[in-house]
Amino acid sequence: MQLRLARTLSLVFLAVSVESHAGSINATPSSVAIVELFTSEGCSSCPPADALLQQINLKQTSEGQLIVGISEHVTYWNDLGWKDPYSSPVFTARQSVYASNFSTEGPYTPQMVLNGRDQFVGSDGSALERALRDDARREHFGLRIVSSAPATEGIDVKFAFAGNVLKPLDILAVLADDADRSNVLRGENGGRKLQHVFVARSIARVATVTDDGEHSVHISFPEGFPTSSGTGHHLILFAQEKRQGAILGATTMPL
Repeated sequence: MQLRLARTLSLVFLAVSVESHAGSINATPSSVAIVELFTSEGCSSCPPADALLQQINLKQTSEGQLIVGISEHVTYWNDLGWKDPYSSPVFTARQSVYASNFSTEGPYTPQMVLNGRDQFVGSDGSALERALRDDARREHFGLRIVSSAPATEGIDVKFAFAGNVLKPLDILAVLADDADRSNVLRGENGGRKLQHVFVARSIARVATVTDDGEHSVHISFPEGFPTSSGTGHHLILFAQEKRQGAILGATTMPL
């Protein structure tokens, strides 16, 4: 599997990676590809998908797409020997909506969803490559963070949106840990040390956009999230069609 992933990635991604804590990337991306990985520490098939997300996160493809990964840990493995400390019913519910949209047999792990349009097994590098190439040919709207400032139990953010909107779009905010590690004691991965990247701590709709312009929002920190600025966390914003349709624009910044 590791050799297969290496060969696939060598074809898809540029050799130069994007600095994860830079204020801006080295070159303006042509678009942003949000890759949501539904995973669980209780699933023995998930570590290869976690590793793939680590390899691609904050990299640019040869088409100029910036890849932004989001690890969303689901709860339905928690009664099978190991309770995933990063799991939340919010991410389980989000995956369930995708399963309904895609008319699959139901939620599964590991599953990747690219920009709300394409889904595939989360460790399948070839499927990811195909999905990225398809997405590069689609229209993407502009979304950027204009400013941010610490606020009581959260952060105040001003963002700008630009695009030919035919129907209202949800603006969702994700607060994520840059990296997390676990020593799994029981379950299918018992005895393993697992690593994760861009682990979602919260996801919430913070605004709705219908046309171009700037908007100001307050984003609340979840319980246990740091209340002061520093390294190790990112804010991810993306514009998505109602009921988790296509993601049409996205941006990210370190906190």
